[in-house]
Parts: sequence; C-alpha cells; structure tokens
Amino acid sequence: MLTALNEWFGNHLYITYLLIFIFMSYVYNKVFRTRKLPVLKTAVIYVLLAIGSVMLLVFQIVGLPIVLCLAVAISLMFLVRIRYFIEKRSGNRPT
Repeated sequence: MLTALNEWFGNHLYITYLLIFIFMSYVYNKVFRTRKLPVLKTAVIYVLLAIGSVMLLVFQIVGLPIVLCLAVAISLMFLVRIRYFIEKRSGNRPT
C-alpha cells in the first residue's frame, strides 16, 4: 500500500507539493511561531517554506514518505493538544 501511495503522490506532483507546503506551514505556525511577525518577515518565512517544500517534494519523488511523515507529525500534535485540553478541563497539571 505504501508503494501505491508513493506512486500516486509521484503522479500528482502539484497536489503533493501543496500538501507538503500546507503541512509544513501548519507545523511552523503551531510549533515555531512564538509571536506575530511583521508582514515582510512573514512573507520571507513563507517563501523559505515554499523553497523547502520543493526540496521535500524531490525527496518524496525519490521514494521517501515525506507526506506520510508530516501527516504523522500533525496527528501527534493533535493528540498532544487533545491531551492538554482534557487535562486542563479536569484540573490536573501535565507532568
């Protein structure tokens, strides 16, 4: 199944690039952005994310499961967010 999925991503490069860019943008916004930056600096960061997405697209074409790894990373981020929400609601502090 993994090879079929990688083959599909290889045949649909624009969709793959868009997925990689969206996943990377989400990870940047949730993990690395600590404060709001000025518009020009934000534009520079997104241009660099777009260039990095091209590099990761090449790795995806070669055969590495980049999209799947980013999807796993985002799902783990969602799990941590759900855990913090539940602990905050119950009144316990995270360890």
